[in-house]
Formats: sequence, structure tokens, C-alpha cells
Amino acid sequence: MATPLLLALAVIEISDVVFAVDSIPAVFGVTLDPFIVYSSNMFAILSLRSLYSFVSTIMTEMRFLDKAVALVLAFIGAKLVGEFAGVAVPTDVSLMVVGIVLGGGVAASLMLPDEDKVE
Repeated sequence: MATPLLLALAVIEISDVVFAVDSIPAVFGVTLDPFIVYSSNMFAILSLRSLYSFVSTIMTEMRFLDKAVALVLAFIGAKLVGEFAGVAVPTDVSLMVVGIVLGGGVAASLMLPDEDKVE
């Protein structure tokens, strides 16, 4: 007997598969190896929900992490606009910027805890 919970679970799983299938052309833009395309999408489907639970918990605990993520997204946007304008940012520099900004957000959150949450 099907329950509304089963229907909700089916819709959630179907949406996971739809979003994974949607990213296949992007993966084919990076590699033509079908094993890498298949395995990367399967790992994305399997880890997406558990990673979301982890990130949502961390986001409530780390008060500066949302600002760090916003800075990373702004950097990526500026990098895309720069590439369109002919300015190339090396991959190593991009990884360092992302790591430093996210690490700085975590470090600032640990050193300066939220006054409301301090007991």
C-alpha cells in the first residue's frame, strides 16, 4: 500500500536524478570518458542529501560562513566575467582564493562566536 510519504520520497529521488542528468553535458565538456561521467553523477546523487544535512548544520553554527560563501560566489562570478573579457585567472590562484576565504570564514567563526549562542 502506497502512502503519501512514499510519494514524497519518490518525488525527491526523481528530482535528484533529474538534476544529475542535467549536469551530464557539463561533465562531457570536461571529459569524454563515460566511466567518469557515470561515476561522478552517481557520487553526486548519493552524497547530495547527506552533504546538505552537514552543511545546513554547519551554517547555523558558523556565523561568518555564509558571508565567506557569498565572497566565493562573487569571486567566481568576477572570474567568469574576467574570462569573457580576456583575463585568465590560473586554477591554482582560484583554489587558493576559495580555500583562504572559506578557511578564513571558519576561523573567524571559531574565534568570534555569536554572542547570542555563548552560554
